Amino acid sequence: MAPSERCIVTGASGFVGSGLSRVLGAHCEPLALGGADWSQRVAEVNWRDATVFHLAARVHAHGDAEAAFQHDNVEKTETLARAAASNGARRFVFLSSIKVNGEQTTGQRFQASDPAKPEDAYARSKWRAEQAVAEVSRSAGLDHCIVRSPLVIGPGAKGNLVSLLRLADSPWPLPFAAIDNRRTFIARDDLADLLQRCGFAAEASGRTFLAGDPDSVSTPRLLTVLRRAMGRSARLFHVPVGLLEALSGAVSLGASMQRLTRSLEVDAGDAMRLLGWSPRRTMDEALAEMGRAAKGAA
Repeated sequence: MAPSERCIVTGASGFVGSGLSRVLGAHCEPLALGGADWSQRVAEVNWRDATVFHLAARVHAHGDAEAAFQHDNVEKTETLARAAASNGARRFVFLSSIKVNGEQTTGQRFQASDPAKPEDAYARSKWRAEQAVAEVSRSAGLDHCIVRSPLVIGPGAKGNLVSLLRLADSPWPLPFAAIDNRRTFIARDDLADLLQRCGFAAEASGRTFLAGDPDSVSTPRLLTVLRRAMGRSARLFHVPVGLLEALSGAVSLGASMQRLTRSLEVDAGDAMRLLGWSPRRTMDEALAEMGRAAKGAA
């Protein structure tokens, strides 16, 4: 990255954005997309020769979820891309979600070339946003790169990981020893490094990359590493997976349980081969760091 590079980052204060901001340092120019005047702020940006990292997104919604996700994740993305294209930005990097590919894998890891199979309002909005970026690229000549990320781990992790960390730090035995699944995660610092490479590597132009640590993790291993990092013994016992899913489904927690019982694996080989990217630490080290941070914050 040259000393003169300008990097406009949406979501710069968020969990992933704060990690990317540290990587970019003084090159980072945050752009907030909240509030009623967001489009005016977009219109006032100096886009000339800037590399744009669009990380801001709505992750949760109440009421009419489709409409909320459509506005924040699709319409804002398209507006941002068109403004960048019309005013001379050099590249537009869009952080999407592996949920565009689907919710689970059965034997084969997800690849970027797989057909999209988004299953909820959030995933559908990210897929439509990807399509909007690609259309602006075709029509206005915007150089772009898309990165689909799985669940991001690290100190201060948000969302579903908060509940998982609380579960790991409970004193009770947990009924997950029988689960034999594999799930791909990525550490925040590793994702930030990948995004930075996507912003500046010639090989990233026009491509969609899947992010993810190549070391997939089973739920028993995940909880064992977290619990030990939190100063607790693993204390896992066997309950059949089918029974776990049936019981959780009966109390409207089926989707949450399936994230613990089923697999979601990602093939990040393209990013590793073309961009020279690889995780800086082992997955167990990254998970343990997150566990220790959560314990210290409790």
